Amino acid sequence: MSPIRIRTKERPVSTDDRPQDPPANSASGRATVGTGPGQPVAAGPDTTGPDTTGPDATEPAAVAPAPDGPGGSGGRRAARGSAVRGEVSLRAPKLPRWAPLLTALVATAAGALLALTLGWGLIAFAVVSAAVYAVALPAWALVVENRRSAVDRLITTLVWSAFAIALVPLVSLTWTVVSKGAPAFSAEFFSYSMRNVVGEGGGIYHAIVGTLLITGMAAVLSIPIGLMTAIYLVEYGAGRRPARVINFLVDVMTGIPSIVAGLFAFALFSIFFGPGVRMGFGGSVALSVLMIPVVVRSCEEMLKLVPNELREASYALGVPQWRTIVKVVLPTAMAGIVTGVMLAIARVAGETAPLLVIAGSTDSVNMNLFAERMMTLPVFAYYSYMQPGVPPQFGVERAWGAALALILIVMSLNLLGRLLGRLFAPKTGR
Repeated sequence: MSPIRIRTKERPVSTDDRPQDPPANSASGRATVGTGPGQPVAAGPDTTGPDTTGPDATEPAAVAPAPDGPGGSGGRRAARGSAVRGEVSLRAPKLPRWAPLLTALVATAAGALLALTLGWGLIAFAVVSAAVYAVALPAWALVVENRRSAVDRLITTLVWSAFAIALVPLVSLTWTVVSKGAPAFSAEFFSYSMRNVVGEGGGIYHAIVGTLLITGMAAVLSIPIGLMTAIYLVEYGAGRRPARVINFLVDVMTGIPSIVAGLFAFALFSIFFGPGVRMGFGGSVALSVLMIPVVVRSCEEMLKLVPNELREASYALGVPQWRTIVKVVLPTAMAGIVTGVMLAIARVAGETAPLLVIAGSTDSVNMNLFAERMMTLPVFAYYSYMQPGVPPQFGVERAWGAALALILIVMSLNLLGRLLGRLFAPKTGR
């Protein structure tokens, strides 16, 4: 006679092969008998009649489910049905995907209705529409979903609203400069200076040359000083008093007004060349004072990101520290360093106040940084707008054109920085 097997959820277990500890008086109807003096064991189910293990045994014996085969499907269906009936659904009601769009349409319609009825402007219409949307969508989510989802939708709405508000001045500035400066663009505008030009005509060629020369010299002065300072702060001066003093001075230089840098350069060059000195190199020195702290901070942060394990591996091979910096640290951080340097150049390219003080202005092309005045794009835009001449519309148009050209140069420097950052990034392939 084959042993009776009890089917469980995990796997079949044989009562002959695997004895179990029986419960004292289980509600399932199992009884216990002894195989020896004082040794109870579990009794197998009896399918032929009542339990006869003793005269006092009145509970019916447990009936095992039918084994695998044609007769065992009923037990499996019953077990499956009980599992389905005991199942708890984890799905909660949710708003449809088109709910935000519908709410936005309703909010826009409500804002437009109020604006037309009360005679409001575009700004009032946008504010009312955003407020209606910020209230309606979370309230709908609170009714249909739950409080947690309503708070999530409210915070999401506020974040997107803040992003839209931040875009307003950027879009407005870009549109104003492009719409007013684009009509001034022409071949003459980029290839002629303002020498002997009165009224219509002329261009910004001399200002573009001056901007590129002064900014380039400022980069030549600032990049080595800023990079070497960052290397000292990270690699040699960590925890030392000179490093703390340098960090303090860099923080102070970061916040100084640009006019102070121009006055510093003017006072410095007046000592050597006399009062009233004006030259392009002085403008480069003034811009370098503003550029050095930016280069120091950007390079310092990039050098700190280099893992110490790379330095330790180089030291373990007997490589000196200076060679480790040149061959390991700098190449690893080169992408971030180049990006930071290009952003620093773009930051000082549009400075006006220091160049007004030390570089001056002129209508002619000057290629010599160490002699005479030199015009730059920010100064040209300032003088063209403040002193447009007669008739004034031509001077104002040239001012907007110079502003647009300066924006394009700064944007090009930013894009170039990102491109060089990707070019110098460490290779991550296998």
